[in-house]
Amino acid sequence: MIFIQLVILLACILKGSQMKGIGLGVMGMLGLLVFFFVFHMRPTEPPLDVMLIIMAIVTTGAALQAAGGLEYLVSIAERIIRSNPSRITFYAPFTVYVLCLFAGTSHIVYSILPVIAEVSAKKRIRPERPISISIVASHIALTGSPMSAATAALAGLMVYKGAAADIMKICIPACIIGVFAGALSVWKMGKELYEDPEFLEKMKDPAFAASVDASEAGIKTPLKPGAKTSVIIFGITILLVVMFGAFPSLIPFVGKGPATLMVNADGTLKMATIIEVLALSATALIILITKTSATAVTKSSLFTAMGTAAVSVFGVVWMSSTFIDNNLDTIRHVYGSIAAQYPWTFAIAIFMMGAFIFSQAGTTRAMMPLGIALGIANPALIAMFPAVNSDFVLPGYPTLQAGVTFDRTGTTKIGKYLVNHSFLRPGIVAVVVAIAAGFLLEKFLL
Repeated sequence: MIFIQLVILLACILKGSQMKGIGLGVMGMLGLLVFFFVFHMRPTEPPLDVMLIIMAIVTTGAALQAAGGLEYLVSIAERIIRSNPSRITFYAPFTVYVLCLFAGTSHIVYSILPVIAEVSAKKRIRPERPISISIVASHIALTGSPMSAATAALAGLMVYKGAAADIMKICIPACIIGVFAGALSVWKMGKELYEDPEFLEKMKDPAFAASVDASEAGIKTPLKPGAKTSVIIFGITILLVVMFGAFPSLIPFVGKGPATLMVNADGTLKMATIIEVLALSATALIILITKTSATAVTKSSLFTAMGTAAVSVFGVVWMSSTFIDNNLDTIRHVYGSIAAQYPWTFAIAIFMMGAFIFSQAGTTRAMMPLGIALGIANPALIAMFPAVNSDFVLPGYPTLQAGVTFDRTGTTKIGKYLVNHSFLRPGIVAVVVAIAAGFLLEKFLL
């Protein structure tokens, strides 16, 4: 019976990933419908914690965007990339990593990709190299970012004080090492641009050649008056999140009682609650202090993306957790001894699921409870956390599509066989090295 249920689960996830947008969410609900009425499976609690975190954090990012703060951050990143064009394969991904680590979203990379494509083409560096690893860096930055829903979700699942600080302590350096390894892996990937037949053919077009070699794009849009202020407010919010994660004794005590979605049994607020309140309070301050329209926040592209993310997580994670919970005894019997002896093998299962779910937070919420149920220690789960960054395997994620679009030289590609694309090598190298570094670091730091 479990095999039939597993086929239904994977079929819904696969079809949902092909549909894109809210496809994962609605297909997850369709799978739940079958689980309820055909197999009479008992539903688990829906992933309200992750949905609330996504709503809070993305709303703050949307306020930052509406106030001009994201544009200001992007302008700083652009200056860094343009100042070191010959080393763009290394400078670009690390710049993107820091930017996304700070903001808690990978979607900022859309604004940086045209700069990376332009600078590398002018320097005759194959754009595929910096573009591919920069997009991977934008994803992997979320596992450890204090403002990402994935980090908050994992911290919430690990019910001990200081979990958020431990995640950042291990995953940030581990992922930096992973990004460096990914950059090394693409340092000489593909033919040099001046030897690439497709690029040489395009350069025969005088208009294309002129556009590639044109001087820097001219008119800069002036920053909004509250741009820098919004970044300061956002930065202070991140510092507060880090502070509460590092020093749990600072978290307010609100009275003992039964554990709820927001409060622990010992009377302390959950870390997810702290993040949600701080994030939305920061949104209020950005709107008030910078005089940003609340309507402008709701019309920003990040806010629009929030609805898709929330629906997707709601459906696919609820379906996955229901399947796992109802088959936990079988899974333990089949895989429990392997997980106990070789806990790192669980990273493979996380990676495979993440390739279909297309959400770090969703994969975290779907798979990490299983790891906890199998008895895998918290330090090992933290080390494996970067495995949720497998949304590059099937090239349907918007950031990958954007990378292909912005590379006018045609070097960044989706291959004929779907998985033979520009992002596979740097993605696998970065994630595997980050996990290995995580296991090494947790031995010394936890």
